[in-house]
Amino acid sequence: MTAVTDEGTAPAGSPAPPEDRETDGPVPVPVPEAGRVPEPGREWNDGLIARRAVAKAADPGPEPARDDDVRLPQVEAYVPSGGPLRPRLDALRELVGLSRARLDGDTLAEAGRVLDEAAARQRLSSRHTVVAIAGATGSGKSMLFNTLAGAQISETGLRRPTTAAPIACSWTDGAAGLLDRLAIPGRLRRRPQPGGADTDEALQGLVLVDLPDHDSAATEHREQVDRVLALVDAVIWVVDPEKYADAALHERYLQPLAGHAEITFVVLNQIDRLPGDAADLVLDDLRRLLDEDGMALGEHGEPGATVMSLSALTGEGVDELREVLGRFVQGRTAAARRLSADVDAAAARLRPVYVAEGRPGLGERSREEFTDRLAEAVGAAAAGQAAEREWRRNAGRACGTPWLRLWRWYESARRPGGPERPVRPEPPEERPSSRQRVEQAVRTVADEAADGLPGPWAQAVREAAVNGAVGLPEALDALAERSGTEHAPGGGAVVATGVAGACGVAHSGRVGGKPPRPKWWPAAVLAQAAMTLLQVFGGLWLAGQIVGVVEPGYLTPALVMLAGIVGGPLVEWSCAAAARGPARRYGQEAERQLREAAAACGRARVLDPVAAELVRYREVRERYAAVTEISTTGG
Repeated sequence: MTAVTDEGTAPAGSPAPPEDRETDGPVPVPVPEAGRVPEPGREWNDGLIARRAVAKAADPGPEPARDDDVRLPQVEAYVPSGGPLRPRLDALRELVGLSRARLDGDTLAEAGRVLDEAAARQRLSSRHTVVAIAGATGSGKSMLFNTLAGAQISETGLRRPTTAAPIACSWTDGAAGLLDRLAIPGRLRRRPQPGGADTDEALQGLVLVDLPDHDSAATEHREQVDRVLALVDAVIWVVDPEKYADAALHERYLQPLAGHAEITFVVLNQIDRLPGDAADLVLDDLRRLLDEDGMALGEHGEPGATVMSLSALTGEGVDELREVLGRFVQGRTAAARRLSADVDAAAARLRPVYVAEGRPGLGERSREEFTDRLAEAVGAAAAGQAAEREWRRNAGRACGTPWLRLWRWYESARRPGGPERPVRPEPPEERPSSRQRVEQAVRTVADEAADGLPGPWAQAVREAAVNGAVGLPEALDALAERSGTEHAPGGGAVVATGVAGACGVAHSGRVGGKPPRPKWWPAAVLAQAAMTLLQVFGGLWLAGQIVGVVEPGYLTPALVMLAGIVGGPLVEWSCAAAARGPARRYGQEAERQLREAAAACGRARVLDPVAAELVRYREVRERYAAVTEISTTGG
C-alpha cells in the first residue's frame, strides 16, 4: 500500500521523509519521464510543482501550465440559500453596525470575528468538509488519522510530542483554498491511499487535519490547535481510557464548545487495552462527563455530539466511524452548522449588553412627574395665582368706588413693587432651589428610563438626558422671570410663547395683555357711576339746604346720599363675587399654559433625546432577537 504525497509516493507503513516534516526548505520532486502520464491513483494532485509536472508530462505542447483550480471544474461556493443562517448573519451584521456608537470594540470583537470567518468560509467550497482530529498526548489521534487515510501520513511514535504541525489529507481536489485558510503549507498536504470504491465514495469531499497535542508542553503547538479549531467545520476529539476525564480537555475545550455539539465527535480510543465490559463502563462515564459539560449527545435520533469507541491499533470500530463520518460529509451541512453555532456563541456573549431585566422605557407616569417638577421649578402655580389676582384687580379697578380706588392707588404707591417703588429682580445666584429642582427632575427621569437597561444603553440614556438638559435651568428661569414681570401690578399676564426663544420650541398658547372683560362689566361700571352720582347729588343737595340755597328738607337728600354710599360698595362686592369664577379660570389657564411651555421645553431638551435612545435600543434588541430566535444548533 502506498500513500500519495505532494512529493511523490511513499511505501505504506513508513513515515513521511524527515525533511518533509521538519524543514521548510525545498524538497526534490521526481518528475515523470517526458511523454509518460502517471497511472491513475499515483499522480500528484496537490502541490503546485507536482501539478505543473503532471500537466507538462500529459501535454508537452506550447499551452501554459494551469493550476488545479483551472483544470478542475469550478469549485462550488458555499451559499446556504433558503436556510436560516443567512438572515441570522445579516441580523448580526446589522446589530454590530447599530451598536458601534454605544459599545466598545472589545465587546463586539467576537461578533466581528464570526462575521469575518463566515464571509471567508462562504467564499470557499461547499463540496468539502474540513474535520480536525484533536486529542491529548498519547491518545492515538495520529494513528487514527493514518488509519482513516489508509497510509502512514502523520508520524507516530513514543517521543512526545510527535505531531509538531497540522497535517492535512484531502480525499478530493479543490480544497486548496480551505487549506490556505488554515495556513497549512503545501508540503504538509497529503492524499489518502486509494482503497475500496465504497470507502472512497463515502469520504468524497472530506479534508482531514491532524492537529498537534492540545496539552503539549510546547506553547506554539497549543496555539496552533486553538487557531485551527476556530476555523474547521467539525472536530473529532480522540480520548483514551487514562485521560478521558482530563480537566484540561473538558474545561478548556469541551465546555466552551458545548454549543457546537452537532459538529463534534468524541472517540474513545485504545479500547483494546480494556478488559471485558470495561470499555462500556468508560464510555458511559465519558457520556456523563459530556452531559455535565453541557454538550448534547446525539442519541435516539436527537441532534448532538457523536460518541463512540474504537481501537485505531486493531481497527475495531474504525469502519463504524468511517461510515458515520461519510454520512456526515455527504450531508454537506457541517459548515453551516459550525457557523450557526459560532453565531449562537457570539450572541450568548452579547446577551448581557442587549437583554434588559425588565421593560425599560418612559411611561406616562414618569412623563407626568417630570412635567410636574418642571412646572414647580418654573413657578406655574404661582403664575396662575398671580394671573387670578390680576383679573380680580382689574375687576376692582372697573367696579370699585372712586374713593376706594384712590386709597388703593395711594397704598400701592407706597408699597414696594408699585409704580413708585418697583421690586428689583432677585439675582439668579440667589435662587439655587429652582436649578436644583430641574437637575433633580432630569436625574430622576433619566434613572427611571434607564431602569433595567443593560449597562451601556443605560449609560447612553443618562448621557442623553444630561447633555440635553444643558441650559434647561436657564431657559426655565427666563420663562419664570418673564412670567413674574408680566404679573407685576400693572403688567400683563403669562406669555407662553416666550419659551420658544429660550427652548427652541414653539408654543401657540398665550394669555397676554390685560385680562378680557366680561359683557356685564359696562353695566357694573355704569351702576357704580350712578351710585357715585347719587352720592355727589345727595351731598350737594344737603349742602344747599344747610347754606339756605335750597328749601329745608333733610330726609330726602340724606336718603339719596345714603343710597349712593351704600350702593357703591354693594356694586363693588357684587362685581367681585361675579368675577371670582372667571378669575379662577383665567388663573388656571395661565398656569396650564406656563406648565405646557415648561413641559415643551423639557420634552424638546430631555425627553425626546431619551426616547430616541430607547428607540435605538429597541431596534438593536429586535436585531438581537433575530440573531437568537432562529437557530439550527439549539442555541
